Amino acid sequence: MLRGKQTWWFENRPVIVGAAAVGGPDEGQGPLASDFDFIHPTLEIKQKTWEKAERTLMEQAATIALKHANLKSDQLEFYVGGDLLNQIISSSFAARTLAVPYLGVFGACSTSMESLALAAMLVNSGAGNYVMAGTCSHNCTAEKQFRYPTEYGAQKPPTAQYTVTGAGASIIAETGSGPVVECATIGRIKDLGISDPFNMGAAMAPAAVDTIQAHFNDTGREPKDYDMIVTGDLAGVGHPIARDLLLRDGVPIDQTNFNDCGLMVYDVAKQKVQAGGSGCGCSAVVTYGHLFKRLQRGELQRILVVATGALLSPISYQQGESIPCIAHAVAIERGG
Repeated sequence: MLRGKQTWWFENRPVIVGAAAVGGPDEGQGPLASDFDFIHPTLEIKQKTWEKAERTLMEQAATIALKHANLKSDQLEFYVGGDLLNQIISSSFAARTLAVPYLGVFGACSTSMESLALAAMLVNSGAGNYVMAGTCSHNCTAEKQFRYPTEYGAQKPPTAQYTVTGAGASIIAETGSGPVVECATIGRIKDLGISDPFNMGAAMAPAAVDTIQAHFNDTGREPKDYDMIVTGDLAGVGHPIARDLLLRDGVPIDQTNFNDCGLMVYDVAKQKVQAGGSGCGCSAVVTYGHLFKRLQRGELQRILVVATGALLSPISYQQGESIPCIAHAVAIERGG
């Protein structure tokens, strides 16, 4: 199962039999709007608090993913999920609603691929037949916890990113019809000393590069073996840095098939999202919405999703700590 130093190879080819992406109003105005399963017209989502709204997003994505997989919640063996909030409360409270065995994980914005990798490993090893992976974020909860309350109206620099209001979920099964999870490369912490929480893209780019290189070293593959390699969420600052670092190190990355979830989910030129999207929901909604549907339609045959995460907290930032970052990569093939 272990290939090389950091990559899990799934010989039993676990299948994504269902997936769902739910978004908010800003995501509904972006270029991927038609690939969402549901778009909420307001940030409140008919809830009294932002945190309850975020939880509702996760619960809805889970419900829709189960419907697409033709399953009921009591058929799930495990749910693997996490989010950005303290004690990952959105995922934990959603797990309370699902009432299935739960593994809570935290990888910041890399949680989408961390949870998918763990879910695929459980299924591949025979530890579960049906496992859900999911994550979520909400613009207002992230702003309140990590930056300034939304009502404060603080100005942000161009390097800042805009947290996606959205949730994504997938159902991984031993057999079935759908895209196949081929392998997962688990990332290492990379910290180049950046401490500015408004420049996450630059902080996370080295982690993305390190994981991509590890993936190619472990698997013997090259960029040309993928129809698309997608980072998430480096956005307008971090993605060009990652591309330059890969080219510097001799990785023949082709800009035509190298993209970023933070640049895909919004129209950066028209929407007020600074450098682009971020948040746990960013790579989740792009993967389980847009990319999943393209795989189903046969427009893509094999993709590599490299979700990135900045592992800081308000406390670490206030204490002057730099930002440790990580990236996890999952290779997904069209399948049957």
